Amino acid sequence: MMTGTQGPRREQPNAEVNMAGPGEQQPDQTTAPLRCFGWRPAVPFRQRLFQFVFSTGLNCISILIILINCVVQGIFQPCIFQQDHLLQDILVCFVFAYFLAEMLIKVTAVGLTAYLQHNWHKFDVFILCGELLDYALNALGFHIEICYVLTPLRLFSRVDEMRKLVSMLLGILPMLGNVLILYVFVIYIFGLVGVQLWAGDLHYRCFLGEDIAALYNRSLSPYYVSMPGERVPFICSVEKTGMRHCWDIPPLRENGNTCLLTAPQQNPTGPLGANVSGCVNWNVYYNVCRSGGQNPNLGSINFDNIGYAWIAVFQAVSLEGWTDIMYYVMDSYSYWSCIYYIILTILGSFVMMNTCAVVIATHYSEATAVDAGEPLPGTLSLNMVWTTLRNWLVQLYSSLCNKWSSSDSRSSATPSKIPYWQPFQKKLEVIVTGQIFNRVIMAAIFLNILCMAVEHHNQPPLMTMALQICNTVFAALFVLEMILKQLAFRWAYFQDWSNVFDFAIVIISLWELGAQSDSKLSVIRAFRALRLGKLVHFLPYLQRQLLVLKRTIAEAAMLCWLLFFGIYLFGIVGMHLFGCKIESSGPDFSSNIDDMVDNRKNFDTLLWSMVTVFQVLTQEDWNFVLYNTMASVSAWAAVYFVAVIILGKNVVLNILVGIVVESFQNQPEEVLPPSESGSATLNTDDPSGISQGPSNSESSSGQMQSIQVEEAAVTQTDQDHGSMGWMRKMQRWCKDREDWSLYLLSPQNWWRRFSTKVVSHRNFDMVIQVFIMINCVTIAWERPSIQPESMERQHLDQISHVLSVIFLLEMLLKISALGLVFGKGSYCHSLWNIIDGFLVITSLADICMELMSSEADSSLDILKVLRLLRTLRPLRMVKRTPKLKLAVEALLASVKPMGNIILICGIFIFFYSLLGLQLFKGKFFHCVGGNITRVLNKSDCLEANYKWVKKEYNFDNLIQAAISVFVMYSKDGWVNLMYDGLDAVGVDQQPQPNYNLWMLFYFISFILMSFLLLDMFIGVMVETFNKCQREQRTVKETESDTDSEHEEVTYFLNYSWLRLKILNLCRNESVECFITAIIIVSLLLMGVEHYEQPESVQQFLEWVFYVITIVLVLEVVLKIIAFGLVRFLKVGWNVLDVFIALISVISVVLSQLKLSDNMPIKPSIFRVMRVLRLAQVLKTTKMKVLLKTITRTLCQVGNLGLLFMFFFFIYAALGVELFGGLECSEDFPCLGLHRHTNFENFGVALLTLYKVCTGDNWSGILKDTMRECRIGDSNCPSYLFWASPIFFSTFVVTVQFVLVNLVVAAIMQALEDSTEEVKKDRQGLLPPVIVQHQPIQVNPEESG
Repeated sequence: MMTGTQGPRREQPNAEVNMAGPGEQQPDQTTAPLRCFGWRPAVPFRQRLFQFVFSTGLNCISILIILINCVVQGIFQPCIFQQDHLLQDILVCFVFAYFLAEMLIKVTAVGLTAYLQHNWHKFDVFILCGELLDYALNALGFHIEICYVLTPLRLFSRVDEMRKLVSMLLGILPMLGNVLILYVFVIYIFGLVGVQLWAGDLHYRCFLGEDIAALYNRSLSPYYVSMPGERVPFICSVEKTGMRHCWDIPPLRENGNTCLLTAPQQNPTGPLGANVSGCVNWNVYYNVCRSGGQNPNLGSINFDNIGYAWIAVFQAVSLEGWTDIMYYVMDSYSYWSCIYYIILTILGSFVMMNTCAVVIATHYSEATAVDAGEPLPGTLSLNMVWTTLRNWLVQLYSSLCNKWSSSDSRSSATPSKIPYWQPFQKKLEVIVTGQIFNRVIMAAIFLNILCMAVEHHNQPPLMTMALQICNTVFAALFVLEMILKQLAFRWAYFQDWSNVFDFAIVIISLWELGAQSDSKLSVIRAFRALRLGKLVHFLPYLQRQLLVLKRTIAEAAMLCWLLFFGIYLFGIVGMHLFGCKIESSGPDFSSNIDDMVDNRKNFDTLLWSMVTVFQVLTQEDWNFVLYNTMASVSAWAAVYFVAVIILGKNVVLNILVGIVVESFQNQPEEVLPPSESGSATLNTDDPSGISQGPSNSESSSGQMQSIQVEEAAVTQTDQDHGSMGWMRKMQRWCKDREDWSLYLLSPQNWWRRFSTKVVSHRNFDMVIQVFIMINCVTIAWERPSIQPESMERQHLDQISHVLSVIFLLEMLLKISALGLVFGKGSYCHSLWNIIDGFLVITSLADICMELMSSEADSSLDILKVLRLLRTLRPLRMVKRTPKLKLAVEALLASVKPMGNIILICGIFIFFYSLLGLQLFKGKFFHCVGGNITRVLNKSDCLEANYKWVKKEYNFDNLIQAAISVFVMYSKDGWVNLMYDGLDAVGVDQQPQPNYNLWMLFYFISFILMSFLLLDMFIGVMVETFNKCQREQRTVKETESDTDSEHEEVTYFLNYSWLRLKILNLCRNESVECFITAIIIVSLLLMGVEHYEQPESVQQFLEWVFYVITIVLVLEVVLKIIAFGLVRFLKVGWNVLDVFIALISVISVVLSQLKLSDNMPIKPSIFRVMRVLRLAQVLKTTKMKVLLKTITRTLCQVGNLGLLFMFFFFIYAALGVELFGGLECSEDFPCLGLHRHTNFENFGVALLTLYKVCTGDNWSGILKDTMRECRIGDSNCPSYLFWASPIFFSTFVVTVQFVLVNLVVAAIMQALEDSTEEVKKDRQGLLPPVIVQHQPIQVNPEESG
C-alpha cells in the first residue's frame, strides 16, 4: 500500500507487523483488495492518513476521551431526573461520533478487510454496534443504557498491559469455561435436591389458635414475630423431626418482666406489685404451625423453585451467611439437614471454587508464555511511559548533581579547604557505613517502635509526657543520622530509595513536632517500622520470601488496575440499575447499628457503588446487600451479584493466585546444608520405637566415644587427685550397664524379657489404640452441664482414671523394655513416645490434684490447666494411624516456610495495628440510648442518662488493635470496622456518619494487601506439598493384560443374529447421545417443579418420569443381553447404570403405593442421581481432566479428612472446656453464639468450629467469648479475655489459612496428574484389532 516515498516505506514494517492478532497472518498493506472512497493505495494522502490514525498521539487522545467519559459517567446521579443528565448525554453522543469517525478513517487507511482481520478492531466494531443498538432502543422507549458499560472497554485495546492480561484470560477461557460450567451444574444439582426436600418449608409460622381479638379485645400479629423486621424469623416444624415447634416460643416480656399469666387470669384492676409474672403471656396462644408467612430475609431465601434454590445454594457456596440458611432448614425439617450443607460447602466451595483458582494458577504461566500478539500501532504501554519518565527524572537528577558537584568542587578547590574537608568526609563515610552506626540506628528504631506500641487510651499524663520526650529525642537522633549521611554522601544520598524514604519520614516528623503532638501527622511515625526491613539479611529464608513477595507485587500491579477498572464498571452498572431504588427505611440485617450505616450499602453515588462492589468481591455481608436489592428492585437483581462474584472473585482475583504460585516456582533453589536434626524428627520406623535406624547407632557410638574420653580424663585426674576415684567407679559401672534398662534391668532380666515380649507383640498397639479411642469418646462426652454429684460424672471419672492407669502401665512396660534416655532405641528417642509420656504424667498429676484438693479448692487454676490438657490426649492417635501420621509429618515439614509467611503477616498486621493505634485511639466509643441525635460528645451522653459504650473491636491499645486488624485480615467483619473508622470524630466525641472518608484508604489498602498475603499461604503450601509428593511418591506401574483383552475382543463370535443386532445397537453412539439427551431433559424437567404447582403440571411430570424410567431400564436390559451379566457388571459405569435404574424404579413404586409420606426423605430426590450417568458420556478432553481432578481430590479426603478431624477434635474439646458455660439471654445478647452455635457439647462444638473454618461470622463468636463476665458468674471464667483470642486465632491460622490451602495444593497436584494421565491415554491409543468377518469390535470398558 505504501509505495511512495522512501520515508513511509521505512515506517511500513513497524506498522504492518502490529496489525494481526494472535495466530493471524498480517495483511499486506500493498495488496489490500478493497479501495475505499475511490482512493488508490499509492495515493500519498492514504499514507499520511495511515501514519496519523495509528500514531501514539491519536491513541493518547482516544484514551483521554475515554477517561473523560469515565469521569463524567462517574458524576452521574441516579436520584436526579433523566432530563437533568443533559451533559452526560451530550458527551456520550460526542464519544460515539468520535470513535465512529476514528473507525471510518482507519477503514479508509487500511481497507475494510485488513481492518477486520485484527481481533481488537472487531471488538471496536462490536462496541459501536452495541452503542447503535442502545440508541435504537432509546428511540423505541427502552432505556437499557448499554453504552455506559461498553465505552470504557475500549481501553483494553489501547493499553498494552491490559491487552496482554485480557488476552491471557481469553487464552485460559476454554478450560475456565469448563470449570464454570461444572460449577454452575453442581449448584443446579444441589438446588434440585433442595427443591425436592424443602419446597415451601420456610413459609411455616406459628399462628394464633384462637380469635384473640374477639375473645379478649387484643390486637396481635397473625403469626408470632419476635420483633418488627426481625432478622431471624421463628420457623416452626409440622413434623417431629424439626428442631423448632410452637411450644418452643419464649414467654412474652414487657418492661423487662417475663409474662406467665393466661388471659382469663388477668386482673386489670388488682395491684400487681412486684410480681414479675403479672402480665399475660400472649405468646402461648401461637400454637398452630402452618404455612402462610413470608420467606426469610425479605423473601429472598427459600427453596420454592429452582431459581430461588439456586440463589440460596450459591450463597452457601460463597460461605457467607450459609449457616443461617442451614439453621432455617434444621428448624423446619431435621437436624440432619446439616449433612447436606457440609457436603455442599466441601464440594462446592473447597473443591469446585478452588478448582477454578487452580485452573487459572496452573495455566497462568502457560498463557503468559504464549505470545499475546503484536499490539496495534500506537498502543500505549504504561511500563514504557513509567520507564521513560523515570529515566528522564534520573537524567535530570544526574545533571543537577553534576552541576552542583562541579560548582562545589570549584568553590571548595582552595588550598585551605582541601586538606581538611576530604579526610573528614572519608572518616564520616566510614562511620555512617559501619556496623556500630547501623546497629545504633536500628536499636533506636526498635525503641521508637516500642514507645509507639505502649501508647494506649487513657494513659497516665506522666507516661504521655515521657513518650513525647522520647519522640523528640528519637526525632533528633534521626535528624542527626540524616545530616551525617548527607555530609558523607552529599548528593549521592538521594540515589538510594531507602534514604529518600527516611528523609521524608524525618521531615514529616519535624513538621509534626512543630504542629503539636496531637497533630494528625503523628500517624506518619508508624512508617518508621518499615525501616526494620533492613534486618532481613540476618534471616536468609525470610529474605527469600520477601523477594517473592516483592516480585509478586510488581507483577500484580496491572492486575490491581484491572480490578479497579472492573469495580468501576460494575459500579457504573449498579448505579444505572439500582441507584436510588434500594429501600433504606427498613432495618439492615447485617448489624444492629444506626440506620445511617445501612444507607451506605447502596448504589446511589459512584463512591459508595464502588465500595459496595468491593464489599461484594470480598464476600463480606454481600448477602444482605443482595436481600435488600432483591426486595427493592427484583429477584433478577441476583444475576448482577452472581456476575460480580464469578467474574471478580473467582476469575480476576484468582489470577493473583497464579502470580504467587509462579513467583514461588521461579524463585532460585536455595542450597541448604544437610539437616542435622534427622535424629530429632518423628521416628517413622516403628510405632513402638523398638527398631533402630542408622541414627541410633550413630548416637550410641557417639555416646561410647564421649564415655571413653571422660573415662580417660577421670583416670588422669585420679592419678593426680585420689579423692576423685569414685567418678572412675561410676563411669565403669555405667559402661558395664550400658545395655541395661534404667541401669537396673539387664537384657536377661525376666521382667525386661517379659516387657519386651509384650511390647513387641503384634496386637499390643491395637489394644492400646482401642483404649485411646475409648479415651477420645470420654473426652467427647465431657460437657460443663454434667453435675459433679451425678452418676454420669462418677462413671466418666472412673473410666478416665482406669485409662490413665492403663497408659501408665504401657509407658512403664516400654521404659522397662527400651530404657528411658540412654541406650539404643530408648523410650525418649522417639518424639511420639515423649508426647505419650507427657500426657501420661499430666493425667497422673490431674488425678493426684483431684484427690488432694477439697471441694472448696476445686476451682484452683492448676486443676483447670490439667483439665484442659486432657484434650490433648488424642495426640496419641497420631503415632498409631499411618495416614494421619503421614499427613502430620507433611504438615510439620511446612513449618519452616509457613512460619516465615506467618512472620511476614505478623509484621504486616503489627504495622497496620500501629497505624490504627495512631489513627483511632480512643475514638471507637459511642452513645447508646433513646434519642441520640443531639448527642455530640461523652458529656452530653452522660447528662442524658445514656450509656457511653466502647465498641467490641477498637484500637485503644496495641493488643486490641492487633485483634481488630486480624479480624479484618480474615475478611470477616471488616465492613463494620470500616464504617466505625469513617465515623470516628475524636476522643470522647460522638461518631458522625462519614466524618472522614479518607480513612477508606486505610481499610481498602489493608484488604488489598491481605489478598496478596493470604495467597502467599497457597504458594507455600503448593511448594511444600509438591516436595512431599516427590519424596513420598512410589512409582507403581500397572501392566495391562493383553491376552485377556484379546479374549474380550472376540467374545461375541458365537452370538446369534438377534443378539448381534442388540450389540450393534448398544455400541451405537447415537444411543449414547439419546440417553444423554433423555437425562438432560429429566434434569431440566425436575427444575420446573415448584411450590404450589398445579396438579396438571404434577401429573405431566410424573408421566414423563415414568417414560424416562422405562427408557433407562430398557437400556440396562439390552446391555445385559448384549454383553452378558458378568461381563456387563465388570465395568464400574455399568454398575452405576444399574443403580440409577433401580433407584428410578424404587421411586416410582413408592410414589404409586403412597408410601412416600411415611419416609424421612422424599423418594423423588433419588431422581437427581441420574446426573451421575452424564459423567461417562462427557467426551471432551478438558472435561475429562476436570472430572479426574475432582475424583483424585475426593480420593485424598482420607488423609486430609483425618488431619481436619484431628484438629477439630482437639479444638472442639478445648472449646467445650473453655466456653461451654457461656449463655446468651435478652439481658446479655450474643452476636455469634446462639442455640445452634455454641460449645455446650462436643457435637455442636464441631459444627461451630466448622462454621469458624468457613469464616462465617466467626468475629461475632469471638466477641461473645471475649465479653466481660458478670460478678459471681461461675460459668464465665475471667481468663477468657486473653484465652479466647489465642484459641480462635490459632484455629483460624491452622485450619482456615493452612489446612484449607492444603486442599488447593492437593487439587493442583491432582490436576497435573490428571492432565498427564489423559495425555498418556490419548498417546497410548492403538488401532483396534480388525476382525474381517465381524462388522463390529467391542471393548467392554466402553460398553457402558
